[in-house]
Amino acid sequence: MNRRAAMRRLLLTGAGSVFSRALAGSPRDDTQGFVIRSDVRLVLLDVSVKDRAGGFVAGLTRDDFRVDENGISQPITVFANGDVPVTVGLLVDNSRSMMPKRNEVLVAATTFIQESNPRDEVFVLNFNDTVKRGLPDGVLFSGNVKQLRAAIERGFPEGRTALNDAVVDGLEQLEKGRRDKKTLVLISDGGDNASRNTRRRMLTDVERSIATIYTVGLFDTEDPDRDPGILKKLARISGGEAFFPVDAAGLIEVCRGIAQDIRTRYTVGYVPEANNGGPVRHIHVRVSAPGRPALVARTRRSYIYDEAVNGKGG
Repeated sequence: MNRRAAMRRLLLTGAGSVFSRALAGSPRDDTQGFVIRSDVRLVLLDVSVKDRAGGFVAGLTRDDFRVDENGISQPITVFANGDVPVTVGLLVDNSRSMMPKRNEVLVAATTFIQESNPRDEVFVLNFNDTVKRGLPDGVLFSGNVKQLRAAIERGFPEGRTALNDAVVDGLEQLEKGRRDKKTLVLISDGGDNASRNTRRRMLTDVERSIATIYTVGLFDTEDPDRDPGILKKLARISGGEAFFPVDAAGLIEVCRGIAQDIRTRYTVGYVPEANNGGPVRHIHVRVSAPGRPALVARTRRSYIYDEAVNGKGG
């Protein structure tokens, strides 16, 4: 096993945000001091919190969160609430059915980039019959708005839709990023009629990834290629959110909102117990803060506890 493969095995232990990672010294409410350690196993959850009106909630503390795994309360050992830079992949549907929405997609994707953390590392994958990298050869990620807009514009709406392939390739490229948090933003009608990867393979990769996926569905009610169900499922599995704007203005606001959501998410971590059930671990995160009623937390609902990585296997 080469060094990169070994590190990937060390860091990715299943379908949730599971890392071999700890804070140097005692837990802190920021992102400084993270070090890789092979003797501590953590589940790191990327958590979005909204109030009753759907607004983003910032300024919460560790004591405002409660995490249950398989019904058992877990001590929170890692907590971060800053605007942490992330590795982000923009997956843009360029199939023929997206032609009428082309200009709106360009504007909305550019808005997302402009509203994101300037330290994010971003890549673009345009997909129709095949998946094509938007950035120049040799450039895996960029934070340059002009370069990223050019990456989006390199696509042209034609052909069929390889959505499964786009998600699989996007997850693979996320692993090459340096940021701990990983996010995909998928803009599509949800249909697939050209992928070499099956839907099951794609969904399995999503379950085994640490990435949060936001999906933006663009289609007419009579569009035969539309599949809102898969867009909702991708978001639900990964702890993201699915959006279905009805017009261009709504699309731009959605992309602006996704950028804000990414920048206000919390990192909540705990050490899982080896004997707390089988390999599939179900997670429930609750948030309660004085003077802030009806807060709703959104994150992954499950992950796979890998016994081989977590001390029982070779």
